[in-house]
Amino acid sequence: MPPGVWVPDQGDGSYINPVLNGDYSDPDVVRVGDDFYLTASSFTNIPGLPVLHSKDLVNWTLIGYALDRNVPAAHHAAPRHGGGVWAPAIRHHGGKFYIYYPDPDFGIYMVSATDPKGPWTAPVMVDSTKGAIDPAPFWDDDGQAWLVHGYAASRAGFANVITLKKMKTDGTQTLDAGVRIIEGDKLPKAMTSQGPMPWFTTEGPKLYKRGGYYYVFAPSGSVKGGWQGVFRAKRIDGPYEARNVMDQGDTAINGPHQGAWVDTPSGEDWFLHFSDTDSYGRRVFLQPMRWNADGWPVIGAQQGKQSYGAPVSRHAKPKVAAQPVAVPANSDEFDAGYHLGWQWAANPAQDWVDGSVRGQLRLKAVSSSANLWEAGNLLTQKLPGMAFSVTSSVELRPGAIGERAGLLVMGYDYAWIGLENTVDGLRLVQTARLKSNLGLHLGALQQSSETVVTAPVAVKGPVHVRLSFAPVEVAALPPAERLYWPSMLRATHAKVTFSYSLDGATFHPLGPAFTTQPGRWVGTQVGLFAQAPSGTPSFTATRVGYADFDYFRFSQAKP
Repeated sequence: MPPGVWVPDQGDGSYINPVLNGDYSDPDVVRVGDDFYLTASSFTNIPGLPVLHSKDLVNWTLIGYALDRNVPAAHHAAPRHGGGVWAPAIRHHGGKFYIYYPDPDFGIYMVSATDPKGPWTAPVMVDSTKGAIDPAPFWDDDGQAWLVHGYAASRAGFANVITLKKMKTDGTQTLDAGVRIIEGDKLPKAMTSQGPMPWFTTEGPKLYKRGGYYYVFAPSGSVKGGWQGVFRAKRIDGPYEARNVMDQGDTAINGPHQGAWVDTPSGEDWFLHFSDTDSYGRRVFLQPMRWNADGWPVIGAQQGKQSYGAPVSRHAKPKVAAQPVAVPANSDEFDAGYHLGWQWAANPAQDWVDGSVRGQLRLKAVSSSANLWEAGNLLTQKLPGMAFSVTSSVELRPGAIGERAGLLVMGYDYAWIGLENTVDGLRLVQTARLKSNLGLHLGALQQSSETVVTAPVAVKGPVHVRLSFAPVEVAALPPAERLYWPSMLRATHAKVTFSYSLDGATFHPLGPAFTTQPGRWVGTQVGLFAQAPSGTPSFTATRVGYADFDYFRFSQAKP
């Protein structure tokens, strides 16, 4: 693997967490025979619903996506930050794979496939309840299909509730309004390492059956703080009793938020969950799990004599067949288009990429907002490690004044280094915009503008551009409810520096350092773009230019 890319497999029979350092939010996992398949939230990024494969729960390969476009397609032609695909669930039933996912502004959808690599069916609306989120299907022993889901207070007007609904046997439609099986506000306080805590932000349910009990795994207590809850009942509709089975304890792994229980062919039990790491996103952690004689699970390393565990940072790998070291795709030479690791910020138009070009990525200078937060034509990846550099080469062939292209780091604040066509010709620039999300930032209406630093060089032909990332920890304000773990008082971002080279060998710094911010429910992203921004002659030109990117390479962090 390239230096700077996170590798969890230590080569000695152990692994270190996270097993997925990229931003694979809200993971769910299913085992089919000897194979494990994982999917995750994708929000406004397209293609959506990534599908990853592993043989050992540690080494994961991205094998495809279950969603070509967000629906409704016209609505998602623009980047709907914070919308789109929220927490999904993947299951295998009757020889088919099913993924259920919510778009809280429209409802709960289902896609299916016989091969997890695809093709997947077009999304089917299963339930149109406004604000329904985090769906998980369950087929009982008698063949009856069920669906559990939570609620987003921002759309439904309430939360902290888990509802159970009957579905058609084929899983295509719910059949009733359902029953509330878990109401966090009515539960006795949970015992945690921080003392008794009320259940709040209870969401992300997964429904299972074991030993005559129905179990609902659902996190509670907020995303960055909180704990992993488990609920059980003899009847599927309850009443359910509740227990905390894992919280942060005195570890550095905050959250532990929603995830999935999965077993191995040999009968081991494991749990994958995410931990919110701010700019680095919602990274995926693997925890050992065991069932006690009393029928309750404990996840992670047990905290003394308590009934709950704490996340582990290093552990022996699952006892399964050996698998070569693998991580999701990252660097790209563009030999045959671009690889699976790339996603657009919105449903793409057909001509954003010139697919006839090989050995390079050719992006059209698409007309879009000068504020890149509002632009859909951004081609980005998840951050593959903690400290790394990413380098590309860009050659802009403009068709009009104002066109620009470059290497981008994207979040609520964004910055890029690349080329811009001006009345004086091409110039090499480093550009940044803080609070690019305008009215969404911290709940207050904001106005923002770009700052630009120009390199004192003449541009002729391609320029090599580089971003270098180093993690930094900053203080964070405590939540208003003051029910928090110490980890909620700090945030992890990245300090990014910018440099360029005209010969590909000697790099020169350009512009001030930049501190990343996450996006709406996602971590910072890095990628490429070409644009004809609003407010320039190129925005309304009948013909526009394009940019060629020769490579995109991750490496060890460099100055």
